[in-house]
Amino acid sequence: MPSLKELVGQELDLPVDPRVRAMAEAIAASHGSASRAVLFYGSCLRQNQLDGLMLDFYLIVSRYRDAYEKRWLALANRLVPPNVFYFEHEGLAAKYAVLSLDDFHRLNGPETRTVSVWARFAQPSRLVWVRPAFRQQIVDAVARAAPTLLAAAGRRDGESALDWWRRAFALTYSAELRAERAGKGTSVVDTEVDRYEAFSAPAIAAIPKSLPPAVSWARRRLQGKLLSVARLAKASATFAGGADYIAWKINRHAGTDIRLKPWQRRWPLLAAITLLPRLLRSGAVR
Repeated sequence: MPSLKELVGQELDLPVDPRVRAMAEAIAASHGSASRAVLFYGSCLRQNQLDGLMLDFYLIVSRYRDAYEKRWLALANRLVPPNVFYFEHEGLAAKYAVLSLDDFHRLNGPETRTVSVWARFAQPSRLVWVRPAFRQQIVDAVARAAPTLLAAAGRRDGESALDWWRRAFALTYSAELRAERAGKGTSVVDTEVDRYEAFSAPAIAAIPKSLPPAVSWARRRLQGKLLSVARLAKASATFAGGADYIAWKINRHAGTDIRLKPWQRRWPLLAAITLLPRLLRSGAVR
């Protein structure tokens, strides 16, 4: 049976649309010598038609102060990681999040209480650009995500491995402000059952024998939603067209019809604050 790191390495190397690779190269170039790797993840991995979609990337850098000319961006990235930026290349649009190598490793592991990174990288991703000297560090970090996810959820007596994955993802979706409909955690697994069956035994075997003290999911949910608000506030300063993207994402995933007023585009943070109570009441965001 292949090890989890072997499976992760094979999956990271799977081919992608050449335009995705070209965009990753452009994202890396925009941060110069600080760039270490670019990972492609999210729902667009399963799409053949990319036009009109928002692609999702993570840019891994050496250190935040090396990645930015403006010192406040480095400070913001260190205090509330990641920073998120809008990017266009060859007719495609994307957003990319920036993490240092150290933070990427840490946030994929059980030592962090927040779910956002390990919940995403327990799912499929692609390593679409990397400096060869850092490839193994990226594989090692990504391989931490699935065991962290499963350990955080804990296995119930008599629960199948696939149901464990489903329940674990459902818990992570509840721990962030999300626009996806209920049942997203189940659909993540059910669209790629063979993948999760192949990853189950190696991921379970890789769960560390000694784990940090357990964190309740009620606490994770509170911290995760507060962190989501903090990241949204920060994105209003770093993400061009952020208000329109947020509205598009909610409409796409929650089936709503949010239409922004001009003042909401001009003041995206204030728009988010005014929209949030209504979205929570309606269930469009959980």
